[in-house]
Amino acid sequence: MHDLLFRGARVIDGSGSPSRLADVAVEGGLIVDIREASDPGRPAAARQVVACDGRVLAPGFIDVHTHDDALMLARAPLDQAHPKLSQGVTTVVTGNCGLSLAPLDAGDGRDLPAPLNLLEREAFRFASMAAYLNALAAQPPVCNVAALLGHTSLRVKHLPDLEREATDAQAEAMASDVGAALRQGAWGLSTGVFYPPARAATTQELIAVARPLGPAGGLLTMHIRDDAAHIEAALEEAFEVGRGSNAPLVISHHKVSGQANHGRSTRTLALIEAASLQQDVCLDCYPYDAGSTMLIPDRVHLSREVLVTWSSAEPAAAGRSLFQMAKERGLTPQAMAEQLVPAGVVTFSMDEADVRRIMSHPLAMIGSDGLPGDPHPHPRLWGSFPRVLGRYARHHGLFPLETAVRKMTAWPAARFGLDRATPQRAARGRIQPGWAADLVLFDADRVLDRADYATPSQPSSGIDAVYLAGVLAAERGLTVNAHAGRALRRVG
Repeated sequence: MHDLLFRGARVIDGSGSPSRLADVAVEGGLIVDIREASDPGRPAAARQVVACDGRVLAPGFIDVHTHDDALMLARAPLDQAHPKLSQGVTTVVTGNCGLSLAPLDAGDGRDLPAPLNLLEREAFRFASMAAYLNALAAQPPVCNVAALLGHTSLRVKHLPDLEREATDAQAEAMASDVGAALRQGAWGLSTGVFYPPARAATTQELIAVARPLGPAGGLLTMHIRDDAAHIEAALEEAFEVGRGSNAPLVISHHKVSGQANHGRSTRTLALIEAASLQQDVCLDCYPYDAGSTMLIPDRVHLSREVLVTWSSAEPAAAGRSLFQMAKERGLTPQAMAEQLVPAGVVTFSMDEADVRRIMSHPLAMIGSDGLPGDPHPHPRLWGSFPRVLGRYARHHGLFPLETAVRKMTAWPAARFGLDRATPQRAARGRIQPGWAADLVLFDADRVLDRADYATPSQPSSGIDAVYLAGVLAAERGLTVNAHAGRALRRVG
């Protein structure tokens, strides 16, 4: 007898193929049988039967772009909504934008420059990737975790002067850490040369540090140097680093910022397409026309609105408009920003047409890029995946529901290698016999994000149940098992 049987589900298997009415059986944490509803040989019984009544059963969503490194170490409260489980996410990729907790132990009191302060300072206690993954194994996380290593974290560890390019010896030391992390289970390296601690890094430094990726089969994800006036040059640099390291490349949260650049995604996507014919490259994106990051005063002019998410200098500013505060005090927006730093912000700098064009591109995956440590976060932390399903697939008809699911499941699984099973780890990203039973059951007519910029921590509607390896982790948006996830190691 099977452990679990989903009866009468509208199965969207992640491949992009049309949905079909079927029963899905689970045993030992794996999908073991899928039978059409009309098949007389369909499974008849199981220890637990879930009556789906035509609701969608899809693979659990894979959030390829998160800053959940510390969130996954925290104990998730039961009977409350969790920002990831409540939207159907079963696997998160941590360590993006060059920022990772490991290998960086800040217990010696060293300074952690922005944007490392977007993660919790107290969580920088892991001298190796193995230590971080072992901590997740000791207290299993609420979701599965695939960890990246951050180039900025490596710079802070190895360079006493972040305003300079790494010496050959320093680059070699960082590359040694990359190689060690890959052997210990990291999935690749991320970079964030957009940010001050890594701006001095040259293209050659990035290639030198990323060189261990190619032989090990690791992935390279890059927050490129500029997403505004110089975006094309920044993309070309990313392509060069991908080629130089012989690593599959992901362009992180691809976007074009600033009114002068609106519409430019037609050109940037053409560049990415052309590069993809010569090397392994794709992109991730989030479904909003506003971003969220550290406050950089000389960039506020790119945005039509800036909302403060936190400020060490003025905590009461969280949730307020920087432009309105500047007007009240008779300051320029840049001068106001300089009074608030260090701080975090939501920046409305993109055009909706670019957002849709990028999201609908065949090479695009979905990621949230949420910041769980922000007191007043961007709503993408809570709403990204239901927003794609409800607003963009159902309401706007940007693409079929099956395509939306593929962008969240099989496509990212293939890009990150999560679809390749090992003796210690089942394949993920599709509803297919032998694959992990990471599953989300949702109502296609009701699924929708409810988080907005005024109330950004609202759970979505229509996500009925979430399973990790066949274990019920969330029901009706509330967490029922806080430890159903696991650390997914790339090796071993």
